[in-house]
Amino acid sequence: MSQAKPEFLDLQPIRAVRGTVLLPGSKSITNRMLLLAALAQGKTTLREVLKSDDTRYMLEALSALGIKNKQSGELTVEIEGGDGPFPVKKAELFLGNAGTAVRTLTAALAFCGGEYRIDGVARMHERPIGDLVDALRQLGASIDYPVNAGFPPLAIHAGAPDARNEVSIRGNVSSQYLTGLLLALPLLGRGTVVRIDGELISKPYIEITLNAMRRFGVTVKRDGWAAFTVPADARYVSPGELFVEGDASSASYFLAAGAISGLNGGGPVRVQGVGRNSTQGDVRFADALAQMGAAISMGENWIEATAGEEARQRGRLRAVELDCNHIPDAAMTLAMAALFADGTTTLRNIASWRVKETDRIAAMARELAKLGATVEEGADYLKITPPKQWQAATIDTYDDHRMAMCFSLAALGGVPVRINDPGCVAKTFPDYFQVLSGVTVR
Repeated sequence: MSQAKPEFLDLQPIRAVRGTVLLPGSKSITNRMLLLAALAQGKTTLREVLKSDDTRYMLEALSALGIKNKQSGELTVEIEGGDGPFPVKKAELFLGNAGTAVRTLTAALAFCGGEYRIDGVARMHERPIGDLVDALRQLGASIDYPVNAGFPPLAIHAGAPDARNEVSIRGNVSSQYLTGLLLALPLLGRGTVVRIDGELISKPYIEITLNAMRRFGVTVKRDGWAAFTVPADARYVSPGELFVEGDASSASYFLAAGAISGLNGGGPVRVQGVGRNSTQGDVRFADALAQMGAAISMGENWIEATAGEEARQRGRLRAVELDCNHIPDAAMTLAMAALFADGTTTLRNIASWRVKETDRIAAMARELAKLGATVEEGADYLKITPPKQWQAATIDTYDDHRMAMCFSLAALGGVPVRINDPGCVAKTFPDYFQVLSGVTVR
């Protein structure tokens, strides 16, 4: 019998944090690697994979689609590739709120010649997918919306891909649409050019996608960020063994904690698993934190943060105005760091927050205000002015793992904080609160 998840977690004020954190594997990299290993020729051993709700949904889906896989040790997965389209031609898949899994599997299944249904939790029914479906339909895919046009659930049928070798896709809502399309195109067996309509957001996540495809033998030619060409002879081949990087988005909470705690003599905090050699764009969170006055050190596989000397003397971080398009997930943590700054911090170009696990712009504004902050919410920005007087608060998390992890940092403000539904962190970092406790100075 499974243990019931706690309704809330009470965090007492945290005086200081200091120590080293070993990061869990990257969700973005894990789910891309799992899918490519399933589509590749040969057996792939993936090590240091993320063990979470999102990756569990992906593995369960691959099993249902006829891909043999097994756990070999706590963080190792062995996958027998299917060398092309999935062998099972009829399946119903439930993918929770795993956006990466929904978008990438939708694209792959569109070219597998079967009958499939993709569904998820209620919030997934509110997360748009129409731009991806429109692009897939240009290539002959047959996809219906059983409930609401433009949103899951989806019914995917055995389409009749035409001979078109060019497709356009909007880039300004979610980079996951382009990721799904690129990962699936080798299944067509012909050269295809993908042209981007409008601005492409979250570009570092596309770099992760292109790097993953290269690891499995497919090199995509590119014209800057305007067009991508998947060659006619593209075919995924297992590289044998791969190690998954630590999660750079998860690193942001501990780096911010180190910088904030350093204002009062705490810190430093070091994260292990990502560093200067990381393929993840969210490592640039460290640069943004440095702009706010943090002292950052970095090695090949680690990053360390505390408060810089100027910030330490003032007892405050520096208020900044930042374009956060390149770090959409980690930018949420900057909103928390803003509570410890010397003025109003503005985070811009974050419209993608509205189509994430929850409407993160609205949710952050609402919960930050509970702590005493003054917040201005716009279509694609937040302005945060620190509290004049911190207030103890009960934080709602909206079934969003990043809301729960972000607002744990409010305990560094000297007030108790109640986190509702703390178990939602299982989506990407199941033992987050235990790890945070491990670097809390008692």
